[in-house]
Amino acid sequence: MEVFFQSSLPRAGSTLLQNIIGQNPDFYVTPTSGVLELLYVARKNYSDLPEFKAQDQEIMKQGWLSFCKNGLNGFYKGITDKPYVVDKSRGWGIHYNFINSFHPNPKIICMVRDLRDIFTSMEKNFRKNQHLNHKLINHNDLEGTTTEKRVDIWAKTPPIGLAIERIYQIIREGIDKKILFIRYEDLTHTPQQELEKIYNFLEVTPFKHDFNNVEQLTYEDDSVYGIFGDHTIKQKVEPTPSQSNIILGEIVSQNIKNNYKWFYDYFNYP
Repeated sequence: MEVFFQSSLPRAGSTLLQNIIGQNPDFYVTPTSGVLELLYVARKNYSDLPEFKAQDQEIMKQGWLSFCKNGLNGFYKGITDKPYVVDKSRGWGIHYNFINSFHPNPKIICMVRDLRDIFTSMEKNFRKNQHLNHKLINHNDLEGTTTEKRVDIWAKTPPIGLAIERIYQIIREGIDKKILFIRYEDLTHTPQQELEKIYNFLEVTPFKHDFNNVEQLTYEDDSVYGIFGDHTIKQKVEPTPSQSNIILGEIVSQNIKNNYKWFYDYFNYP
């Protein structure tokens, strides 16, 4: 069994990609996974507990890395007998060097999308759920009361702000050279071409996908994620027209592009 990773921006087609890959019978694909968090919590205990500190550190390190490697593989061997797994979690990319310490040369795919459309998706979900109090707005303190202010909040908090910051740091550290970035716009315009890139990156024999009939294989209880949880996909892979100028307005859209010039330059967005 070989485990691959998907570590994408929110609202950038990560669920769609998982379900496309899941058409291949050799692949087990996950919804949002908690496996990284299992390893992350275990790392804290390994680092902090005196029982590990009091023993030979080189021996403990060997045991710890073996624990991580076999824990990752063992988790999925308990779930599937398929030869390949794609685990989806936003944190894999920024933790590349941690994964590499026990899972050499991890193959990580990262979906990105025009940030204006990511913020548009968030704002649309916000407007669709006005019957709920989701604590984003405080009228007394004038917090979150306009589209501009909500975009600013999302830009500075998880999941959007954190995910963008992680990509920035990935690029600064040079980890980007080891990750396959797929633009959502490219996946929906030329899906066959993008899947060929993915199979080449994973070094796996290509599979003939049906982009007109993508079955939903991964399921999540979106109520856990509140009004912004939306992991239902469309059956047909097709482009999604941008609505940023309509939903956010031209000024806010331009501000996003100005604030994240590095992102638009790096990923060659017009």
